[in-house]
Amino acid sequence: MPVTTKRFAAIDILRGLIMVIMALDHVRDYFHIDALTGNPVDLATTTPALFFTRWITHFCAPIFVFLSGLSAFISSRNKTKTQMSAFLIKRGLWLIIVEIVVMSFILTFNLSYNIIFLLVLWAIGWSMIVLGLLIRLSYKWILGIGLVLFFGHNIFDHLPAFTGTAGFIVEALVTGSRTILPIGSSHLAVSSYAVLPWTGIMLLGYAMGYLYRTEVTALQRERFLIATGFGLLLLFVLLRVINVYGDPSPWEPQKNGVYTLLSFLNVTKYPVSLQFSCLTLGIGLLVLAFFETKENRFTRYVTVYGRVPFFYYVFHFLLIHIVCMLLFFILTPGAPVADPNSPFLFRPVNFGFSLPVVYLIWIGIVVAMYYPCYRYDRYKQANKQKWWLSYL
Repeated sequence: MPVTTKRFAAIDILRGLIMVIMALDHVRDYFHIDALTGNPVDLATTTPALFFTRWITHFCAPIFVFLSGLSAFISSRNKTKTQMSAFLIKRGLWLIIVEIVVMSFILTFNLSYNIIFLLVLWAIGWSMIVLGLLIRLSYKWILGIGLVLFFGHNIFDHLPAFTGTAGFIVEALVTGSRTILPIGSSHLAVSSYAVLPWTGIMLLGYAMGYLYRTEVTALQRERFLIATGFGLLLLFVLLRVINVYGDPSPWEPQKNGVYTLLSFLNVTKYPVSLQFSCLTLGIGLLVLAFFETKENRFTRYVTVYGRVPFFYYVFHFLLIHIVCMLLFFILTPGAPVADPNSPFLFRPVNFGFSLPVVYLIWIGIVVAMYYPCYRYDRYKQANKQKWWLSYL
């Protein structure tokens, strides 16, 4: 018999918090003067402020994917396996289409689609499809496959490189940091999200949903989240100290203690490494446990974003690029809208501002998104019977 499900405030709070932080990196991409010419985590050129501006946003994608799996488990309590499988597969396909058709345009404003970006919605979409196919199996199978992907995918760092078609498949699924697929002579698709490591995170998020059954008390859930969070952080430290497995870029002593710490924390996101996942999810689980019993003005504020993540994700990118376009016309009148060295229209390589200005724009974008998110959430709550809203 279907089980009545409820929303867990801590999940919405954490999701909303990472959505707010996520916008910082996207604003940096469009507005920081060095965003298209430098690497904020390159220790030879970065500053601690710029490094941590990028590093703090590392938490967003893995926690979001993990919470997507967690939410899938909670939702599945009110559906049959057949219904849930069909929903996840259809929603996964929908996210892939949105990534290709909608987000690639919003990111570039290029109606010719010369570059198609396959980013986090691409990874989430394929992960949902895999989960939708696996959901007919037992819980233990899903947990087991998730653990294998999560802990085992970095074994490819120690294997001989694959070549030809096999090499392309392995790169796209497991090892690729920037997989490029030419489409004709003037178009290409670029993916920085190798799918299977992210799928492992989603499967473990789904498995963690076991804690959100009605039989589990909030105190039991909080204790397990804390224990697991600290366990992942301990594993991160051990793997990082050993410096052999779990990340293709080992840390090295630097010119001083600050930069040595940056090197230690500089784990690999593309493709997502085990050490990256342990660090980000470890802290994410501790924050999730912290918000288990917290409610105040701040949590109510970020919850608004966390309840409408898809809406926020799409429209905050659109707002960022529109603001960038307006500032481009104001500050560089007469300049060509396309720069051959930039994938984004209205964002030439030499355009941008200092880091403090980037932070001010970020705050403005987040504040501007609040009311639309609030109104959309109210609309969703008043129209729960509309099936298509579950895809948005």
